[in-house]
Amino acid sequence: MVTEQQAIELLRSVEDPILHKTLEQTNGILEVKVKEEKSHISVKIALAKTGTPEQLQLQMKIVEMLKEAGAATVGIRFADLSEEELEKHRESGDFSEEDASNLLSPNNKTTFIAIASGKGGVGKSTVSVNLAISLARLGKKVGLIDADIYGFSVPDMMGITSRPALNGQKIVPVDRFGVKVISMGFFVEDNAPVIWRGPMLGKMLNNFFTEVDWGELDYLLLDLPPGTGDVALDVHTMLPSCKEIIVTTPHPTAAFVAARAGAMALRTEHEIIGVIENMAYFESRMTGEKEYVFGQGGGDKLAEELRTDVLGRLPLQQPDWNENDFAPSVYDKDHPTGKIYHEISEKIVGILDQ
Repeated sequence: MVTEQQAIELLRSVEDPILHKTLEQTNGILEVKVKEEKSHISVKIALAKTGTPEQLQLQMKIVEMLKEAGAATVGIRFADLSEEELEKHRESGDFSEEDASNLLSPNNKTTFIAIASGKGGVGKSTVSVNLAISLARLGKKVGLIDADIYGFSVPDMMGITSRPALNGQKIVPVDRFGVKVISMGFFVEDNAPVIWRGPMLGKMLNNFFTEVDWGELDYLLLDLPPGTGDVALDVHTMLPSCKEIIVTTPHPTAAFVAARAGAMALRTEHEIIGVIENMAYFESRMTGEKEYVFGQGGGDKLAEELRTDVLGRLPLQQPDWNENDFAPSVYDKDHPTGKIYHEISEKIVGILDQ
């Protein structure tokens, strides 16, 4: 069985694929732990850029190297090198500035916000769309990736009828309500089903980050598929510094299932910035009385379990449709629910600016 010291010695000579310097030179070996009884070794490596094909190749190389040294199983986690460490290599000319439109570049300052849920049917995509638009109304530069590749719905929700254009080799996202949007829905015909396996989904998601001309963004929201499947896992791997918002309904079962998505975020070191309780109540237009159709307490219980706060509670209420500019899921800024989204967005900006 390989010892911790032996593993560290082996890792010291491994090169960062972007900097072309050894992990010893970049201080990229963050953690090495050995479980002798199981012949298992786990390592945490910091790279100049994560979520790349080069990272996958490096991962395979490290696994093979440590197994040859005597480990039965190997676990690897990747993180971004600190800004301080990257600055050293910029100053020495070892690290060239990359295209700022590549969201996975370590130079990119965009804040990623994943919108997740444990199950479908809780209104996660509606929340994603309206949060993105509300943040844009606050003057922020916002992008939205419809990462629910099997169940894409964002273009329809936002009333988008055009498709992305090409600018050289880059895809130009569709701009709607001040939000730059990209979705699998733009690349299939007539609402056709997507019949792909996991690796192809990951490749498409990577293309959304690297092959799209996003320009300068303050926030990029990702409407994740429900649950903890391949796409959600790819996002957690590609974006180690991603923030996360969990959407649930007040129903205890919905909150129970949503806790799984929250637990996945915590285990992959994503920061949960809050819970949004959707369909929290129905308010009668005639009497103003609130009826709690799906019960009460689910959002609070989930927030307590995940050690975060409830950012807001959204009612069961239909947007006002404008036949001349049809967007079936978008709430106007003066709509009562639109005002709640505005308040939630202000909270989010406040949290992220701290």
